[in-house]
Amino acid sequence: MMNYKTILASAVVAAAGAVAAPSVAQDTVLVPCVCELSGAGAVSGTNYRDGAKLAMNEINAAGGILGKQIQMSEYDTQTDPQTSRALVQKAIDEGAYVIMGTVYSGSTIVNMMVAKQAGVPQITGSEAPNITAQGNPYIFRTSSGAEKGVPALTGYFQQQGVKKIGVAWVNNEFGKGGHDVFIGEMTRAGIEVVADVPSEQGAADFSADVSKIKESGAEAVFVYLNEEEDARFLKEANKQGLSVPLVGEVTLTGQKVIDLAGGSAEGAFAHVGLATSAPIPAIEEFVAKFENTYGRDTDHNGIKGYIGMYTIKYVTEMIGSFDREAFAQKMHGLTLDVADHPNMLLTTSWDDTGELSRESFMTQVVDGKQKVVGTVPAN
Repeated sequence: MMNYKTILASAVVAAAGAVAAPSVAQDTVLVPCVCELSGAGAVSGTNYRDGAKLAMNEINAAGGILGKQIQMSEYDTQTDPQTSRALVQKAIDEGAYVIMGTVYSGSTIVNMMVAKQAGVPQITGSEAPNITAQGNPYIFRTSSGAEKGVPALTGYFQQQGVKKIGVAWVNNEFGKGGHDVFIGEMTRAGIEVVADVPSEQGAADFSADVSKIKESGAEAVFVYLNEEEDARFLKEANKQGLSVPLVGEVTLTGQKVIDLAGGSAEGAFAHVGLATSAPIPAIEEFVAKFENTYGRDTDHNGIKGYIGMYTIKYVTEMIGSFDREAFAQKMHGLTLDVADHPNMLLTTSWDDTGELSRESFMTQVVDGKQKVVGTVPAN
């Protein structure tokens, strides 16, 4: 009898545990951040995560999504594509509803196939053109790809009367994508590329790169590197007295680059999809909240993470359930008007490939800060 009772009691406890587990799951929804929290992409990934976390805390404080609290597990890819692939699979195995990340394109192009096979939507901060050219119905950007951003600079070079240009680019998925789009744009505009200089991710010495560009007779330089490499390039350009305009897309005028490059960043010009310096009340409010929460400035990646999490909230509430397939279908061809969805910060649209369209900005480094000097309509 004693053995029977013991077994029966154990069974009751086990049954109670089995009932309790779904109760916890019913109260939360898993939206993991698979991000670059260490390695070369730590600046980008950490800002992306912290922006998403800021949004998560706001959403949870307001009652969550359809009554569920967001649980955002963090997975550090170490800026390694194969590690990111394994972590996306782990997040899926643990029940991810939608995945936030990754930011580096070289990782996303690898790990998004895992999410696609599982039918899990993915909100990425990556900008390489081939991210949305793979026919993946579950991938969605938080900023425009290079194929939309880079062409915005063509008019600037034409207005400046540039006939010869140099290109300094990072030899990774992000850099190759932007480089190829830029070369095509310059060819169509009749501007000669007189120096085409790749460098490896994490490169520390840009003396030869700058020297080659300086000797080429380039009248301007398109700088398409990751943040830390941008700063090193700017320092070397200043050291060698390269006095032509230094123009970038996405990263060159970010605050982290400015802080690392110091005075060498002064005058740098860039087109950016998102600008923390934009004189838009919603963005100014976000920047202030981020600084108050974390005690530091952020860059465009912080905004990407923030609007990514709010996108998940708004779209899930539209479909009325935590249905991954319905989420992905709803995203295609969707516009979230900022008048009705204020935490998007700017009106945002996605096409049937997951590519994003939104107003963007021309920026310049003035007195050690990124300053918006113009806007570009959504395209």
